[in-house]
Amino acid sequence: MQNELFEKMPIPKAYMKMALPVVMGMVVTLVYNLVDTYFIAKTGNTDLIAGVSICAPLFTLLLAIGDIFGIGGSSVISRILGAHDKNSARKKSTFCIYTAVFTGIIFTVIMFALKKQMLTLLGATDATYEYAEQYYTWLILGSTFVIFSLVPSNLLRAEGKAMESMLGSVIGTVINIILDPIFIFGLGLGAAGAAMATIIGYIITCTFFVMIIKTKSDVLSVDFKDLQIDGETLASVLIIGLPSSITNLMQTIGITLTNRFLQPYGDESIAIMGIVLKIVNIAVLIIVGLAFGGQPLIGYCYGAKLKERLRKIIAFGMAVTGGAGLVCLVGLTVFSHPIIGRFLTDEAMIATGSKMLLFQLLGMPLMGICLIVICTFQATGKASGAFILSSCRQGIVFLPAIIILSSALGLNGVIAAQFTADIVTTVVAFGLFKALVWKEIAG
Repeated sequence: MQNELFEKMPIPKAYMKMALPVVMGMVVTLVYNLVDTYFIAKTGNTDLIAGVSICAPLFTLLLAIGDIFGIGGSSVISRILGAHDKNSARKKSTFCIYTAVFTGIIFTVIMFALKKQMLTLLGATDATYEYAEQYYTWLILGSTFVIFSLVPSNLLRAEGKAMESMLGSVIGTVINIILDPIFIFGLGLGAAGAAMATIIGYIITCTFFVMIIKTKSDVLSVDFKDLQIDGETLASVLIIGLPSSITNLMQTIGITLTNRFLQPYGDESIAIMGIVLKIVNIAVLIIVGLAFGGQPLIGYCYGAKLKERLRKIIAFGMAVTGGAGLVCLVGLTVFSHPIIGRFLTDEAMIATGSKMLLFQLLGMPLMGICLIVICTFQATGKASGAFILSSCRQGIVFLPAIIILSSALGLNGVIAAQFTADIVTTVVAFGLFKALVWKEIAG
């Protein structure tokens, strides 16, 4: 069945069979993000909203660390399965799982020791520090579960079990949604309650994934006796995992930079942008799901040297993600005022939010195409291309864009910086794709 899916099934059917469960999992996560934001916004406390928004980069940092072992391991295992070596794939999966757990524990200790410095770096002010500290404390306590969850989620998709990967995310997110109002309002825990609900959801997700691996997986393992630590395995995972984690790390940096550049315009601007970015996740999570859902197909076909099928998969992926980005741009822009109005009541703040939302969405079709290029680099082992491109959108390109535009246009420049970065990043993506991949797969 696995060979049928990866080698023979019509590309649109195979691609969507892998991608749609990922998208569904992303949509459920999206629903949680919006519900979470809705409940926090319903407190009516702008400082609390801003305090939670300030900690958003920390959450994406956890995702970035998890991606080192999740996406890095997925890339390696996809290519190994293309070469039909299940025993090697099993050992590498165990390495990824246990290394992620160990890394999460180390991260927790370090981040607790640096709590005050990190909150200051993230942009907490006297008014928002209390709420940011509450959220930070509980998020760090559960950080090992967040990091670990990314590993089986990605590795199961590499094996072709996209549905099981989706179910794990759905179960944890549903628990999260149920607990949010109970903890935030019922128990009066506010920002701390939102973080506690999040962590409990991730604990449930991790438990589910371990059960699936032990009972249903033919390739993956959590058995300690399968753990094999060697330089080759470490290098093969890190060479793709580290560049892939840059995407989330750069998102962390991008959000932090945006918040810092918004500070001169008041905590209200940070709060509005925090809500806008949650809405933008409607587009981002759908596009990411469509892009990364197809990555195991790219890696498998590359490992099996199915060049024609590989080219068609990449082209189909670009068409699907670019088209989804365009649909999200039009749909969310048209309904921006009523959507933002669900979270805010002040008309001036809603108008500012609508402008922020438009400029954040303009680059979505371009982001979709760039993500397919990044997935191709990751799946084929092109670490340098993945690293450079992942660093561009919210890092290498975004930093000078926000500095220059904010100096020239003030608040409007801060708002327009992301779209400017998306245009430049797309040009870089096509240049790298032609230089690193096209000649190899064209023949």
